[in-house]
Amino acid sequence: MDSARVIAHTLFTDFDISLFKVGKHYHLYEKVGAHPMTLNGVKGCYFAVYAPNAYSLYVVGDFNRWKQEGYKLYSRWDGSGIWEGFIPGVKHGMVYKYKIYPYNFGRIRMKADPYAVKAEKPPLSGSIVWDIAYEWSDQQWMEDRVKINSLDQPYAIYEMHFGSWKRKASEKNRSLTYLEMVDELIPYLTEMGYTHVEFLPLTAYPYEPSWGYQVTGYFAASSRYGNPEELMYLIDRLHQAGIGVIMDWVPAHFPADDFSLATFDGSCVYEHPDRRKGYHPDWNTLIFNFGRPEVKSFFDF
Repeated sequence: MDSARVIAHTLFTDFDISLFKVGKHYHLYEKVGAHPMTLNGVKGCYFAVYAPNAYSLYVVGDFNRWKQEGYKLYSRWDGSGIWEGFIPGVKHGMVYKYKIYPYNFGRIRMKADPYAVKAEKPPLSGSIVWDIAYEWSDQQWMEDRVKINSLDQPYAIYEMHFGSWKRKASEKNRSLTYLEMVDELIPYLTEMGYTHVEFLPLTAYPYEPSWGYQVTGYFAASSRYGNPEELMYLIDRLHQAGIGVIMDWVPAHFPADDFSLATFDGSCVYEHPDRRKGYHPDWNTLIFNFGRPEVKSFFDF
């Protein structure tokens, strides 16, 4: 892999960029992040990340022994702040981060991918190249959900924290996995007559004893309990059992963990630059700058 070079390539159209800049790109996750693909007969991975104040930006990971040489992404010419490129040989399951050099020549950042669909299990903090492949079998639920979820229907919602709901005492008191939860949770919800289950945040978060409200990976399901397809299978089976799924999540603020969104490229990319508006003193967290169009596109609002 040391001989690999980044090939100039893009998934963005001019229309994509215009939507991104005005905060109205509702499928941005299809363009940014890590996307395994074949380009001109060569297998590898396309990377794209928003870092408008970066001087240079590299992809580093286990595929290049965490060395930056030869893996610099290209900065787009259109002022979008997006860095992108195709790296041959990068495969599904490989771990990576972005090594970011700020324009102000400040401290070099090693950042997880904000759009990664899989993250390492904490305390590790790398992003994982993951080519999601799942075939859903909940067509009947999808056809009926407008009626089922209408406001004139009765609701009985079971709110639960995934990691503490039930544990395996014989295996160091570990939490159940996504797959194990299928046979444990669905019969319970059915017997008790619940119409919906609401999971406390299952997006990636660093501190295991918490409820998951300080998110470091908004597009990655927690790896503590399995991979993305296994969570999809759990949701699929819940739908097949006639049980709706509500996913709790946190768009209000995010933690200041160094590997995540905070001062992503040496500047306030996601948080408000005015500390009076961008800092939450009660939680010691940062507050999103929803006045920035690119942040709106991040959340697909």
